[in-house]
Amino acid sequence: MRNFPKVEKVLDFHCVTGWSRLEDKWEGIPFKSVLEIAKPRGHFLVLHSYDGYTTNVPIDYAMREDSLLAFGFNGNPLDPDHGGPLRALIPYLYAWKSAKWLHVIEVTEENMPGYWEQRGYHMLGDPWKEQRYSGLHDFLSILNFRRRRRY
Repeated sequence: MRNFPKVEKVLDFHCVTGWSRLEDKWEGIPFKSVLEIAKPRGHFLVLHSYDGYTTNVPIDYAMREDSLLAFGFNGNPLDPDHGGPLRALIPYLYAWKSAKWLHVIEVTEENMPGYWEQRGYHMLGDPWKEQRYSGLHDFLSILNFRRRRRY
């Protein structure tokens, strides 16, 4: 990591549940710098966390200027509760796309659903388009809602 350019960016962070954090200072390596050296041949990434979590990200989003491999938050090292020592930060998408405890970056030709996408979340997750859930699932089916019988 020492050979990669380190940057500080003031970025917003949007959770699928409706809250946002605005203008936090993140420190890390531009995701684009790593991908330019790796020269991936696919169109999608699958981000793998140490705990087994996965999420899919179109490579174009990881290549954008503000996408980071983050290791610092508001002037401090990124703590484990927030994804430290290293997390992806894709500020253009909902936070579930910014995998914590990053372990492996897999390049794929196909858009393979990750943990939440397999459970009905949107394959892209653009917060400005409010892409929370897949068109194949409605909110009640995600919750496995059942009507209670009245006797």
